[in-house]
Amino acid sequence: MGDIRRRGAVALGITALVAPVTLALGTGTAQAATGCTSTAGPYQKRVEKFLGRPVDGRQSTADCKAIKGFQTKHGITPNIGYAGPVTWGVMDLMTKQRAVGKNPGKDGKCPVNKGRIACVNLTLQLSWIQDGRKLVYGPVPVRTGRDGYETRTGLKKIYWRHIDHVSSIYHVPMPYSQFFDGGQAFHSVGVSMWNPPGSHGCVNMTRTDAKAYWSLLRSGDDVFVYGRKPGT
Repeated sequence: MGDIRRRGAVALGITALVAPVTLALGTGTAQAATGCTSTAGPYQKRVEKFLGRPVDGRQSTADCKAIKGFQTKHGITPNIGYAGPVTWGVMDLMTKQRAVGKNPGKDGKCPVNKGRIACVNLTLQLSWIQDGRKLVYGPVPVRTGRDGYETRTGLKKIYWRHIDHVSSIYHVPMPYSQFFDGGQAFHSVGVSMWNPPGSHGCVNMTRTDAKAYWSLLRSGDDVFVYGRKPGT
């Protein structure tokens, strides 16, 4: 349970789970057969509402299947259908991202006097490209640095681009890399943008969005990173 609590706290800034280990993991033959827990989690009603399930606060087989499917899709572990803080935190972030709509710069924090600029809101895990006040692309969900590997904030510039880059530290592909601060870059990854706990500092993107950023940005273009990723 300690490991589950640490992952919940690191990923989403929640200090503790409210259920004991036997409740969180579930028991009995039903779980063994389906990989699902029959136990309702502390965020059961909110998770049910997000998934369009009947909101009764009770865990059903269908509830567990829906929650487990969501967890599997986004790389949330353990994916046993438990409505815990990590799962709800991802859903809550998605809801907040959707609420932004097509006006990501409404908080007025990304500079509008720089011309073409890529903005990254760490708090909402969103990025977009604007030209002055005009939205050019996005907003799109991104996956930024986890606790201890935070994506650094401030005004920066793209200084190096490498379309087929491979990390010399982690030895993993980083397609469409555009570096803007030390080893931190925009690049595509093959995991969900909501996969906790986050990157090692880079701004991860889907392949489609990373390709769009590659075509729209150039060396010397500004990048502005602000806010704070949940859990860091």
